[in-house]
Amino acid sequence: MTTSSSPQAALSSIPADLACAQDYEQLAPRFMALPSFEYIAGGSGAGATAAANRAAFARWSVAPRILADVGKGHTRLTLAGSAMAHPILLAPVAFQTLAHAGGEIDSARAAAALDAVIVSSTLSSFTVEEIARAAEGRHWFQLYFQDSRDATLALLRRAEAAGCGAIVVTLDAVIQAPGNRALRAGFRMPAGCVAANLPADLSEPLTLEPGASRIFQGIMRSAPGWDDLAWLLAQTSLPVWIKGVLHPDDARRLKGMRVAGIVVSNHGGRGLEGAPASLDALPKVRDAVGADFPLLFDGGIRSGLDIFKALALGADAVMVGRLQMYALAVAGALGVAHMLKCLREELEMCMALAGCATLERIDGAALWRND
Repeated sequence: MTTSSSPQAALSSIPADLACAQDYEQLAPRFMALPSFEYIAGGSGAGATAAANRAAFARWSVAPRILADVGKGHTRLTLAGSAMAHPILLAPVAFQTLAHAGGEIDSARAAAALDAVIVSSTLSSFTVEEIARAAEGRHWFQLYFQDSRDATLALLRRAEAAGCGAIVVTLDAVIQAPGNRALRAGFRMPAGCVAANLPADLSEPLTLEPGASRIFQGIMRSAPGWDDLAWLLAQTSLPVWIKGVLHPDDARRLKGMRVAGIVVSNHGGRGLEGAPASLDALPKVRDAVGADFPLLFDGGIRSGLDIFKALALGADAVMVGRLQMYALAVAGALGVAHMLKCLREELEMCMALAGCATLERIDGAALWRND
């Protein structure tokens, strides 16, 4: 991989030699400054969890089937009451102008063109209102709890007013350890790259009592608890998904709180260094919540084959994060739209050869473990 300190401008057409969705990962370094690429590509610490996410897919093979009738095949589904053309959503990724000046606006336009939902981040480079207009109704909002309930509620109300179809509350990233790749590359957030949904940081410097922990009594002092989540659920009639769940006990408790669904995710390996791969946690969470509870998967998707494996192990649909950013860097909205098209066709190809005409036919029997 070569990454230029003077990146190329994004393309206005799809490269002729781009053969599959994952090729965007190889092309992206040419179109991004090195520090920004390393920040997006890396995970927390040494990146072990981010690497585990990708390695987990290699542990499974798909068993082909012969003479299957897939002539009426399709990828349609209903997810928590919402009809969708395919099971691919754009994950909430912060500060997308790091990849392309069009940022989340271009990603939203691509989602609208390819019948996909974009989940925009609280930390987006554009406001929830701007992204909602570009998404043409295919927009969910990812919410981080703020330091006060008033501030959290204000964000929620803005998402409701903008017409967002659901709220996705991320709960696994109260603390994010810096990634070694980003640190070594000298990454600093560019001055013009700000969280457009939030006011300028007016917080006072952290002060602690003598002997207090910078983590426990410092950073974690405003972290949300179960009571805060219960409060939030009571504030809206929108479906509320919870993102960042790996432990079956947490999944059972959330199901009891009547959330709309759960996103099985380790924050792309950017949370707890050493957390299990999202794909390894997925079957355990599915077993905990039962067959009919809505589950999304996030963590390492690079191909339609990966999507098939995630669906077979218990997901109803998947979110695509880093690959979204890579495609955005290469060709803006066109790149993201093309990436989504490739993923869907790769999934359809895998379904056809595995004898699964519909998503409902995909289950664990289609997979073989590579021991």
